[in-house]
Amino acid sequence: MAHRLDEQVAIITGASRGIGRAIAEAYAAEGARLCLIATDMARLQEVQDSLGLPAEQILTLSLNVRDRDACFAAVKQVEQHFGRVDVLVNNAGVYRAKSFLDYTPGDFQDLLDVNLFGVLHFMQAVLPGMQARRHGRIVNMASTAGKWGSRNQSAYNVSKHAVVGITRCVALEASPHNVTVNAICPGFIQTDMVEELKAQVAHSSGMTGEELVKAALSRVPLGRILNPTEIAGLAVFLGSAESSGMTGQSIHVDGGMVMF
Repeated sequence: MAHRLDEQVAIITGASRGIGRAIAEAYAAEGARLCLIATDMARLQEVQDSLGLPAEQILTLSLNVRDRDACFAAVKQVEQHFGRVDVLVNNAGVYRAKSFLDYTPGDFQDLLDVNLFGVLHFMQAVLPGMQARRHGRIVNMASTAGKWGSRNQSAYNVSKHAVVGITRCVALEASPHNVTVNAICPGFIQTDMVEELKAQVAHSSGMTGEELVKAALSRVPLGRILNPTEIAGLAVFLGSAESSGMTGQSIHVDGGMVMF
């Protein structure tokens, strides 16, 4: 344990599985006090039990990030419980693969409601306190899909392009208050969402899951699907004092798939 997040109060959304769970584990190991948020309370309880933190060091809340009032209420509860919010990790997200002509307006709206507006709600909820204290770190989970175009996931790409864009804009506005805002852009990470991606894209493209993985990895110089812990390490860095000179960045962790 390096204690890089000792006594820091962190909210992590989408914390019940995959990348969010890995970030929760990494933050706990670095000494943070945690509020873990997801829709599935049973899974959150499992994560809480696995971390083994004292009761006073962890809070779990079940809510849907689509619900703006619930997001603001959660931040207020964290501030009342821990006294402040130092770090926000906006990790909650959904994925849906279809050809562009098969997407409905409802598909686009649903992905935007979670992937963009969930980020927006929580940032607007925590920023007043962070700016008043002149300290804060916001880490938004974007994607390589927020940096380039790809087939059969236009709605997802639109939502993640929006996360990259809002990260840059809020970073500019928050910087005079010593609050940093950065984004992580994962590539292919071994999570439940990747398994869903394989099934959905295979269905929409006519490829098998194995063919999809082979084609995807042909574009990855490291030639492998990454592990959630490889994302969690960067999330710790961006949440800690070590990243105090960085803001407005969207950083690829993708095995070299996107090089710009």
